[in-house]
Amino acid sequence: MAQADRTERIAAPGGGADGPAPAARRGDFLGLRHWGRDARGSNTWRRGLVTAVPAVLTAALLAFHAEVTNSAGNLGSLLETFLPWLGLAVPVLLVPALLRRSATALIALLLPLVLWVNLFGGLLSDKSGGKGDWTVVSHNVAAANTDVPGTIRTLVDSGAQIVALQELAGRQLRAYETGLADAYPHHTVQGTVGLWSKYPLDDITPVNLRMGWTRAFRAEVTTPQGPLAVYVAHLPSVRLKAEGGFTVNQRDLSAQALGDAIQTEPLKKVLLLGDLNGTMNDRSLAPVTSQMRSAQGAAGDGFGFSWPAAFPMARIDQIMSKGGLDPVDSRTLPRDGSDHLPVAATYRYQPAR
Repeated sequence: MAQADRTERIAAPGGGADGPAPAARRGDFLGLRHWGRDARGSNTWRRGLVTAVPAVLTAALLAFHAEVTNSAGNLGSLLETFLPWLGLAVPVLLVPALLRRSATALIALLLPLVLWVNLFGGLLSDKSGGKGDWTVVSHNVAAANTDVPGTIRTLVDSGAQIVALQELAGRQLRAYETGLADAYPHHTVQGTVGLWSKYPLDDITPVNLRMGWTRAFRAEVTTPQGPLAVYVAHLPSVRLKAEGGFTVNQRDLSAQALGDAIQTEPLKKVLLLGDLNGTMNDRSLAPVTSQMRSAQGAAGDGFGFSWPAAFPMARIDQIMSKGGLDPVDSRTLPRDGSDHLPVAATYRYQPAR
């Protein structure tokens, strides 16, 4: 009889002295029950610290990038050149945060996410709209351009009324002068930079960038809506050197000289077209960017990265304005034989009040 009772208890594990059968586990949906303690006894708040630390560091760089010094290899400017790419840390760190089921890591990831959206979220929407008066294009055509005829077609097909080119030299320069002559009857070349226009040009003056040769100038363009000063510039290139870090000293001196020239410009309406070898976030371009408005930031769709053309990572080719010139559209043009993408913007000319 005792043996029978024992057999009965084994056959019905939920009854008798062994207590009721456990209820079906309902916390297994998406593994949520594992958000509690793991096999080692760590709960969701103690796990994932290794993931939370880089998330907090990323947030600190986004919030305090201006405090990163330039004294050691110009790291501050290097960081600001590629600052939007810090946002990639969020999806990368999200994977281990979910695998570790760490509430601490997920909350830490909210910090860089919120800061990135605050800094760059406005660039993700399409801000173009309305009809403009004319379109401008700026393009570093590259001295080593592998398809000059294709570049000329891109420029003519853009429909722009004003075109600024950088890195003009030798036989390529003659090809551009010949190929653009019909579409743009007015043009000037100063050093290695040039301007082609459907509208008359006047008062052309080189701008001294303190380099020893001409890579910038100013011209007055007489549009049907009125005059404007157009600056075309190609600031010195930056270099990554093992012994010197991110070398930008000559670029920064030239940026100051260009900013000084624009600040003393007598005309109210001013356009700047060119390869500035720096982004709008780079503090070293503040002499220029602090007094001008980016067409991409005001009327673009996305970041408008222009370099390198094969995989654009930064917008170093800029179109900026001040004084009653309202951008209504900004975009990049298709890739050609240059290592830069052409950039274009359409403007509305506001009459003086």
